[in-house]
Amino acid sequence: MTGLRRATIIALSALSLPSATLAQGHDPEAVYRERLAVFLKDPGNLPYEPTEPLVGTKSWKPLPKVSLAKSGLAPEALEKTRAYAEMMNSSAFMVWHNGRLVTQWYAPGVNERTPITSKSLSKPLTALAVGRALALGKIRSIDQSIADFIPRAKGTPKEKITIRYLLDMRSGMLDQGFSPEPEHPYNRVLLDENFGEKIIDLYPMPHEPGKHYSYANAPSDTIAMVIEGATGMRYGDWVSREVLLPLGAQGGTMWVGKLGGLAHAGCCSTMPADTYLRFAVLLLQDGVWNGKRLLPKGYVAEMRKGTEANPNFGLGIWLGSPYRQRRPFGAPGMLGPHVLHSEPFLDPDLFMFDGNSNQQVAISPKYNLIVLRVGATPPAPKDGRPEWDNAFLPNTLIRGIRK
Repeated sequence: MTGLRRATIIALSALSLPSATLAQGHDPEAVYRERLAVFLKDPGNLPYEPTEPLVGTKSWKPLPKVSLAKSGLAPEALEKTRAYAEMMNSSAFMVWHNGRLVTQWYAPGVNERTPITSKSLSKPLTALAVGRALALGKIRSIDQSIADFIPRAKGTPKEKITIRYLLDMRSGMLDQGFSPEPEHPYNRVLLDENFGEKIIDLYPMPHEPGKHYSYANAPSDTIAMVIEGATGMRYGDWVSREVLLPLGAQGGTMWVGKLGGLAHAGCCSTMPADTYLRFAVLLLQDGVWNGKRLLPKGYVAEMRKGTEANPNFGLGIWLGSPYRQRRPFGAPGMLGPHVLHSEPFLDPDLFMFDGNSNQQVAISPKYNLIVLRVGATPPAPKDGRPEWDNAFLPNTLIRGIRK
């Protein structure tokens, strides 16, 4: 599967414009037309601009580490998985086991402070942002209507959408796709400066909310509007203050429709690999960090529940069970990549962050294990080089746990 096909059919994640082509005046339609021209020229290879800062801690400290001898993991398993990550065009590879960082590897030019594009690893972050809003009483329930927080949705079909339906991709909104037509809603909700308004006003709802799984950026982007309505803060500021800082995490950048505008919450923030690992550790620890509960009790368990529409997708995260050898990102029957799982996960309760270009953060509660791989799209199978396999990293490490 080429990066181009992956971007245009499934995630359409690479949707922005080189800063040199951004209109400097304020004609939103001119900006949209310029963005569209660049997008249609090369849909799979566009930067995520404009961006604004995600502010992390000023006193960042590395996560606690453990020696290989005390890690409980066989050296051969660690070397085998590291070599696999390197072969697969990874920028960063990290393994966490029993509360400590066992190993980390970075490609040339990358280190523990280097921001890396998240692709759809931004989607689990929306669930963390909602969880913090619940914990702080800004949101009563994920079963509230989005119209409680987005006045523009009142009196529209989208009033039936709940926060839960945004997080588990059962919003009823149109499946994500691609169209060369300038006025197609696909393009407006991804490239327009005021894309949030377009999601509410223009994006079709062919399905009843709660009935149909439709993987797309639009539902996750709508979370940014919910957070802003619930908290009175911009989405990036909320993430910075209530997620990054409590985790002692480094920040990065957030893709926005325009400077000072709405964040694209569903895709393409840039942060160091260490930050994505901290998100996973927080979930492995049931929403508790350094003895402080950041997410409501029971919220992580709620995140880990699939739906009848898609048993493999919870609240912003993918579930390893039930086993599917070729698991699609999109709705049943939708074209696009079907990620290989060569065998069932050895931990049936494993869950993961999973994004375009095979960004994977696999979390095993049974074995108290996390393995992270982020970076460029893995190379196509050729000359004995295998296809990317979502089961390889976690299962190889689990097999390497010393009894």
